[in-house]
Amino acid sequence: MPIKIIRKKTNWSGNFLRAIQFEVENSQGVKFDWEAFERRNCSGIAAIVPITKDGTVIVVSQFRPPVGKYVIEFPAGLNDKGQSLIEAARRELLEETGCSAGRLFPIATGPLSSGASTEVLTVYAALDVVFSTEQALDPHEDIQVIRLPLDNFYEHLYALQDENTYIDLKLCGLLELAKRHISD
Repeated sequence: MPIKIIRKKTNWSGNFLRAIQFEVENSQGVKFDWEAFERRNCSGIAAIVPITKDGTVIVVSQFRPPVGKYVIEFPAGLNDKGQSLIEAARRELLEETGCSAGRLFPIATGPLSSGASTEVLTVYAALDVVFSTEQALDPHEDIQVIRLPLDNFYEHLYALQDENTYIDLKLCGLLELAKRHISD
């Protein structure tokens, strides 16, 4: 007998998130509840791994209230404007960094925190990136653009970590996926 979701209900709904409760039946017929959250008013999340022709990797730093620290991460954002995910990726890259990609293509799709969230992230490699304009941040965003060399990237990246700054755990694996396409 496969595991199945019997019922899903909303326990709480805010402007951007909704707390949901699933009633689940496992393969032995045991029923249990599972709590999670889901995004409202969005059809996916896009993250971008930007790399310039000269081997510079672009990351961003921004304060993340849920963890109470700055987080160094790849540019990313919600697909909340009715666009395709690739259009949302182009938009977020330009808004958060002022960069445009010569080549942009998907490299991975998967859940962000499958035990707590319904969020699914689609990641794009942005190659031959150029700085084309100023950042165009949303009013609530305060994002610092950081340029790190692809050579010795991890050494430079982890030198930025301190008691006020986390390094997003996804950075390393996503960079390795993008690097496989650099010479394509």
